[in-house]
Amino acid sequence: MKVVAMCNFGWPLNKEGYERLGAEYIEIPAQTESEIIEATSDADAVFAPLEPHSRKVIEHMRKCRIISVAGIGYDYVDVDAATEYGICVSNVPGYCVEEVSDHAMALLICCARKIQAQVNLVREGKWDTMVCTKILANVKPIFRLRGETLGIVGLGNIGRALVPKARGFGIKVIAYDPYIALNVAKEMEVELVELDELLARADFISLHMPLTNENRHMFGLEQFKKMKPSAILINTARGGLVDESALYTALTKGDIAGAGLDAIEREPIDPDNPLLKLDNVLVTPHSAFYSEQSHTEVLRRAEEEVFRVLSGGWPQNFVNPRVKENYVRRWGKLNEGNSRNGE
Repeated sequence: MKVVAMCNFGWPLNKEGYERLGAEYIEIPAQTESEIIEATSDADAVFAPLEPHSRKVIEHMRKCRIISVAGIGYDYVDVDAATEYGICVSNVPGYCVEEVSDHAMALLICCARKIQAQVNLVREGKWDTMVCTKILANVKPIFRLRGETLGIVGLGNIGRALVPKARGFGIKVIAYDPYIALNVAKEMEVELVELDELLARADFISLHMPLTNENRHMFGLEQFKKMKPSAILINTARGGLVDESALYTALTKGDIAGAGLDAIEREPIDPDNPLLKLDNVLVTPHSAFYSEQSHTEVLRRAEEEVFRVLSGGWPQNFVNPRVKENYVRRWGKLNEGNSRNGE
């Protein structure tokens, strides 16, 4: 059997696990659709970090039983196509909750305190920012965090983890999430509001939801115009949630004050992306998930899903449980000893 990864993860392989399966692990760098097809067409299992696995790619997967997403989000995998072709899709939920919520808080603070602008001034040899009116104009206004309001859009695991971190700075928290149970928000003492109310009240807005066809470009010019001119947008979720053209317009026309982005619609970001030329925007390279601990955990758990399926079981973290009938039709019944995996 052949297990393919699209990039060099730099992880300590479970060599014994592959030996027990009689499987070979291969890293084949691939980014374009044609490269991915060539790399995965004869693979029994595929690790998908962030490369697009379209219907066309999946149609060419002659042997693949599982696409193991080495992460939480799986919007770049055509799950419907995988289900149709009897291919399991799994992900690794919850592995980087602390890291992403930490990163969101860090972006919030850096944007609010105009850290990048101040660092740039120091590098230019300008130090006395608080006594020089001309220099002060480059960084003001800066508001006290205590007493401000954070609006969290998407009160899932990461959004919930952000709540106590923001409160530690004296920030009030409100949230919009039409799918969250009222008792969950009540237990966290978070006020649930409608989106328009959140836009109007929040000094900071942090996005924490998966990307779907329904919420793509959820934040456009209409939403930015409803926000405070002093408001800051934080996105550590998915770039497609934000209309970047509208964001650029809002930032340059003063509809909002700033943005901290760890996710861009097209990654890696184009060096000519106009957002990179704005002093009121901070962009990090989709790195919010990362810590030494989370990197090891996500790769280990993604690998375990591959072992489960190639050993004759189901994934533990099923993205497409509806695939079971098509899977059995294509690959046959599960091994009895592993039939309860993932149930």
